[in-house]
This record gives sequence, structure tokens and C-alpha cells, in this order.
Amino acid sequence: MAGEPIKPKSAGEVASKPTDQHKAGPLPEARTSTPDDIAAFVAKARAISPHRTGASGRLVFALDATMSRQPTWDMACALQADMFREAASIGSLDIRLVYYRGFNECRATGWISDSARLATLMSKIDCQGGNTQIGKVLSEARREAVASAVRAVVFVGDAMEERVDDLCTKAGELGLLKVPVFMFQEGNDPTAEQAFREIARLTGGAYCRFDPGAAAQLRELLRAAAAYAAGGREALLRLSKSAGGAAKLIGQIK
Repeated sequence: MAGEPIKPKSAGEVASKPTDQHKAGPLPEARTSTPDDIAAFVAKARAISPHRTGASGRLVFALDATMSRQPTWDMACALQADMFREAASIGSLDIRLVYYRGFNECRATGWISDSARLATLMSKIDCQGGNTQIGKVLSEARREAVASAVRAVVFVGDAMEERVDDLCTKAGELGLLKVPVFMFQEGNDPTAEQAFREIARLTGGAYCRFDPGAAAQLRELLRAAAAYAAGGREALLRLSKSAGGAAKLIGQIK
């Protein structure tokens, strides 16, 4: 994981190396879609099924890894195994970790189906100061949704420093693919809350806030998202009867 990120040669370059699917790689620079790009995307989105029969549930797990996030990163590292355990009671789950930090660095791993491997990877990543790059996260989620039928996206963060209209455009594209984004906000920054709520709404997902350092709250929310990724709305509905985190999400998902 050490070393400077490598700038890809083009916007379509794959984020992570195929020879090492668990090593994080730099994501392409986000760019503005042209009308032809959007038309082609919509046509492709309508032609595919968001949930392939018999496939493992696929969840993009995205985290803000800027400097202020180290305590929450450590907490998420400890809690990520709960997502796998919850999914195992329903089916199976593959997770693709996406994170941003520092100066213009945004990276993604390959698909990981083992909590120990994900924990090992996350333990090697340290948070670094920088601005938010939520737009890149949404672009990566869209690319993976088209390529490999992502069922849901989880984002955990506490700030938003980008143009909200640009983020909403990308969120709308995910909504066309029927990929809900679960926006989990730590703290109560009003700018972040407004943007996070709108991203959730446009994707048919859900927004929830948790208190700073509240491991129990975040655990419940991550378990609920994993249940949805592995078993869809029905699995989330069943979990909502016994878990508060799932109950918070089920009423918002379209």
C-alpha cells in the first residue's frame, strides 16, 4: 500500500491491477459526462439486471480516509467482519473497498470475500489530510455497477467539500442502475447532511447519522447494509424486526 499513487493513462483505465486483486489501486480522474456518454450509459443501464441470479452480493464499502477520520477508520476496520457474518446468514458477500485521502488520492481494492483479508488490508492504510473526493467514489461505484452488478454502496464520512450538483448527477446515474447508496454520516455537519441525504434519495438508498465514535451505532448500520447486499429488501426487512439499524434504513429504501 505504500508509495505514491500512479496517475492512469486514461479515464477508462482499470483502478486496480488484475494480478493483485486485493491491492488498492488509484482510481481514474472524474470527468464531466457528455450527452453521448449519458445516452450510452442509460441504454446500457436499462439492458442489464442489477442482481444476477445466483451471484454473491457485491457491496462497495467507501470510506473517507482524510486526517480527521483515523479513529473512525480504526473502528470500521474492527467492525467490517460483522458485515461478512451478517451476509453469511443469508448468502455470501464480496466487498470492494474504496477510500480517498491526502492530495487527490483515491484508491480501490479488488473484490474481497474474506473478512481477515479485508482487515489486514485496512490495517495497513493510514489516514492523511486532504479534501473530500466523493465524486470519485460515486464514479467508481457506477463503473463497477455496470461491470459486475453491485447491489449496494456504503459510504462513511463526516464532510462534503465538492459541488453538490455534480455529486447529484453521479448519484442519479446510480439510481438508474438501481444501486442504492447508504450514506452514513458521523457527526452533524449540516452541509454534509444536505448532500448525503440527496445522494441517498437519488439512488433510492438511505441516510443515517451516527454519533462520533459510536461503534454500536455504526455496527448496526453496516450489518443492515450487508443484509441488503446479500439478500435484498426482504433480508433487510427481516433484520429490521430485531435490529435498530435495519429499521432505520427500511423505511427510506424505495
